[in-house]
Amino acid sequence: MSRSEPVPLDPTGADRHAEDAALHAGGPAVPVDLLGVTAWAVNDPDVLRQLLTDHRVSKDPVQHWPPYPEEIVGRWPLDLWVTTANMFTAYGGDHRRLRRLVAPAFSTRRVNALLPRVQRITEDLLDAIAAAPRDEPVDLRERLAYPLPIRVISELMGLPPELGDDFRRTVYGVFDTTLDIERATANNAELHGLLHTLVAGKRADPGDDMTSVLIAARDEEGDGSTLTEDELVDTLLLVVSAGHETTTNLLDQAITALLTHPEQLALVRAGEVGWGEVIEEALRFEAPVAYLPLRFAVSDIPLPGGVVIRQGDPILAAYAAAGRHPRIHGASAERFDITRANKEHLAFGHGAHFCLGAPLARAEAAIALPALFDRFPGIRLAVPAEELRSTASMISNGHLTLPVHPHPA
Repeated sequence: MSRSEPVPLDPTGADRHAEDAALHAGGPAVPVDLLGVTAWAVNDPDVLRQLLTDHRVSKDPVQHWPPYPEEIVGRWPLDLWVTTANMFTAYGGDHRRLRRLVAPAFSTRRVNALLPRVQRITEDLLDAIAAAPRDEPVDLRERLAYPLPIRVISELMGLPPELGDDFRRTVYGVFDTTLDIERATANNAELHGLLHTLVAGKRADPGDDMTSVLIAARDEEGDGSTLTEDELVDTLLLVVSAGHETTTNLLDQAITALLTHPEQLALVRAGEVGWGEVIEEALRFEAPVAYLPLRFAVSDIPLPGGVVIRQGDPILAAYAAAGRHPRIHGASAERFDITRANKEHLAFGHGAHFCLGAPLARAEAAIALPALFDRFPGIRLAVPAEELRSTASMISNGHLTLPVHPHPA
């Protein structure tokens, strides 16, 4: 790791855009302080894309991060992001094995089969918004951006409704990077307890859901060679948490961008630009996951500009900064423009770890966004845009609340 002073990343995510600009100014890979861990924040899209497909880069801390586990487990607030035993932290053959088990849940056929259900859930949520008192603001994160993806992933995974509030609170704790080590550890333990409760319930009473399928894959192999018990529980953790947080932030940020750029919304309403273009520009403009911990250098990796990522160095994917990189998008990089020809982004990752849920997230947005703006043509923010506050996270890129007036003034 370079001896230059690392840039401290703000755990509250209060000023992401200034942080992105600092990374851009520092070069394609910048040493950063990630809650006490020094890592290379890779913000240049081409360099990041290269590293995301490089065999010299691993996500397995057991094999490739020397401080692990003695200096990390129970000592670093983000240790859950590297300790889980699922495809998120797997390397090589283990990653392929684990991804192969989860992939059928997000196949094109399965996603297409879910679309009528997504449509019905969206209509129900919009009906409830329409029935709210006309003179009171509605929090669209609470009433649409969150409940739509969590209901979809709950049905896909077979999450029982009685565990819903506890799952929501503890999953939010995973993304809350302001928690100290004691609170983060307690939250992680509670979340794992909920997942073990889910597994026990599905073992006793399996259903037509992905959780039951994964349990069967685990239990049918007596030696555990297909899926260990830890891998089963941590795979559920990954799918349940990542399966809604990204989509929630995509909906939140796309709605915010359109309401704060009325000229762009007018183009969509006039039919001059399609909703698919809106979604891709929203993903570029405000990546739902700003940073994703962590990867590790298997061997020394030279980068442009003379930087060398040394063997064992942690690597942080800076997806939000990559989406706004001026080398790719020029002077307009920080402007929301659904007409731009190049909407290149890495919001869902790249390479072997590309997000399996990306097609489902895009499909949910393609249904919910036009439905919202068609149903409420006079919708507007209920507070000035500068009063919107980000979630308490350097990872999750959304707002605490998104208050709007659905009806015209």
